[in-house]
Amino acid sequence: MRWSGQELTTEQAGALPGLARLNNLVRSVRTPEFAGITFHEILAKSALNRVPGQSAMPFGWTINPYRGCSHACAYCLSPETLILMADGRQKPLWEVRVGDAIMGTETVGAYRRYVQTTVLASWDTRKRGYRVTLADGTELVASGDHRFLTERGWKYVTRAMRGDGQRPYLTDNNKLMGFGLNGLTEATQPNYFEPSYRRGYLTGMIRGDGMMISRDYPRRAGGGNKVRLFRLALTDVEALNRSRLFLEQEGVVTQTRPFSAPSLTRRALTSIYSGKAASFARITELIRWVDDPDDDWHAGFLAGVFDAEGSCSRGILRISNKDTAILDNIQRSLSALGIEHVLEGARPNGVRCVRVTGGLPMRSRFFGLVGPAIDRKLSIAGAAVKSAALLQVVSVEDLETTMDMIDITTGTGDFIANGVISHNCFARNTHTYLDLDAGKDFDNEIIVKVNVAEVLRKELARPAWERNAVALGTNTDPYQRAEGRYRLMPGVIAALADSGTPLSILTKGTLIRRDLDLLVEASTLVPVDLALSIAIYDDELQSAVEPGTPSTAARLATVTAIRERGLRCSVFMMPILPFLTDTRAHLDDALRQAKAAGASDVMYTALHLRPGVRDWFMQWLARDHPDLVPRYHELYGRNAYAPKGYRQWLALRIKPLIRAHGLEHGIEDPVTGGVRSRALARPVPAVPAFPGQPVPGPGLLIAGELPPELHPTLF
Repeated sequence: MRWSGQELTTEQAGALPGLARLNNLVRSVRTPEFAGITFHEILAKSALNRVPGQSAMPFGWTINPYRGCSHACAYCLSPETLILMADGRQKPLWEVRVGDAIMGTETVGAYRRYVQTTVLASWDTRKRGYRVTLADGTELVASGDHRFLTERGWKYVTRAMRGDGQRPYLTDNNKLMGFGLNGLTEATQPNYFEPSYRRGYLTGMIRGDGMMISRDYPRRAGGGNKVRLFRLALTDVEALNRSRLFLEQEGVVTQTRPFSAPSLTRRALTSIYSGKAASFARITELIRWVDDPDDDWHAGFLAGVFDAEGSCSRGILRISNKDTAILDNIQRSLSALGIEHVLEGARPNGVRCVRVTGGLPMRSRFFGLVGPAIDRKLSIAGAAVKSAALLQVVSVEDLETTMDMIDITTGTGDFIANGVISHNCFARNTHTYLDLDAGKDFDNEIIVKVNVAEVLRKELARPAWERNAVALGTNTDPYQRAEGRYRLMPGVIAALADSGTPLSILTKGTLIRRDLDLLVEASTLVPVDLALSIAIYDDELQSAVEPGTPSTAARLATVTAIRERGLRCSVFMMPILPFLTDTRAHLDDALRQAKAAGASDVMYTALHLRPGVRDWFMQWLARDHPDLVPRYHELYGRNAYAPKGYRQWLALRIKPLIRAHGLEHGIEDPVTGGVRSRALARPVPAVPAFPGQPVPGPGLLIAGELPPELHPTLF
């Protein structure tokens, strides 16, 4: 059922008032993959929108490729099945997007091999759930109609549930093909945000490939010069950026510069360095051997030393070194994480290798638990599908409940789910023609400016255009789920960068990761400011208030991905919900998580109940928190903004926490309760306690951006 085949007449579409009279309406589209949503594709006459002069917004121009937002959807569950991506990492199924590169399989000669493929479509459905348990502990939750590849061919989870239809189905005698999870679950993925992981990574990376110079040079006239130098030079930007970010989070500021030019046989090297004695002392402390490390340290150490000294070629994963202490700690960490390995004999130059054994199942366990930064070392493309793992079916359990499930369509017709080969799920005529992301959304009307990039280029080419900064995401999210199908943002980003126009993007969507290469390239031409909207750090509350949006953890991981690419990324704690997310504990934990994810800074506002939003929010509040309804009526009355007293109280509570976590950005607007401008610091006047809540001591509003030496250098 092709997208173009879903076109509706104006009467069928239920077009927005006045839309049918416009001569720029191309078509209105509905599709089962966006239940309840109609997309009205229009030819926009303009792309740039001027912000009214009386607005308090710190920008003058915006672009909104969409009007309306398909993020306002209503997922009930987010399937946690791990999908093997093309770079060797695994993502939960709910995080996989249309256009993502993942691993599938195809028969090449006499063998079925792992190959890269693309996600062509994604949608959700509700089906009765079944749990398939394998001998190695791998579990898969799927519908009865789902098929997995066994050593005897494709088999459904269950036999035909009705009628005389016969079909092959899983039994206890079947063995699935793949490598399984080998005890790996989403819960045991690397804890990138933990200090012990960070310090373990720095230990492995710097001891493996860094240089620490400490020398004293005497002078003839007496005294001497003390030289303390740290330097790390790498060809892989991912590992260098992670090292720089981790050092920054530990209070060590480094500088970046080219180290060596590329040659016919070697890629260019870039280095980070510091010649400060205090930084040298701090790094020395960070990379000391730990007597009793935890699993996070072990994982971080292995990630760091693998990025520095490891390789994965022809299916063999090795980490090489000649330092006995490093080799001993590699083996200690592998043993602690349950990764099989052997120590090979010494080469003529004294180098020895620790080799991971156990084939692809153990390599997958290593990558899953450790989480190296360098993508090129992780791919399994070309490897033959050999099922050495214990993947015999132990049981197929009827969960006796109907569940929300997500399915994807790929170029190869299969994908790797929880380490086993899975077929595209539902055999129906529409299956291979879907070409967009999906969700069950409440009834909505989305305007899509399908020609926005083309119109934008013409506007930016006008002599009168002064290359003022342009903000995206100020009205509707440019990376909402529909962007997976329409792909408007790459053209918008390229047009702005090519014209020399600075840009900023605010989004809740992890789909921005698709365009990181383009954004890095744009940042070499113009200033690029990125921000993730992450307001709620309580999972249950977040799923209730923002159903259908990526989870807090997924958005924090996106912040880290952006920072590891060398770009700054702010976190917008907007809005803060009175009586729900304004407690000191919630704010402190939120800021701690944002800092650990690598956020450059944090901005906030109190909840703003503008017309249209107010009715929806109060309906939700009455359903989920009826005890708070009277307090909200008292707090907001007929106003859109919380009262001045609350906003001042909130500023006094959150500002010291923002300052303590090193996440200052600008000053807060006394009217909106949010960031107004980068102005001079000024003291906050003392205010009475907000009713029912204590007031911390006086604070100071911090001004200005982070100093230049903290800004990541792009390369």
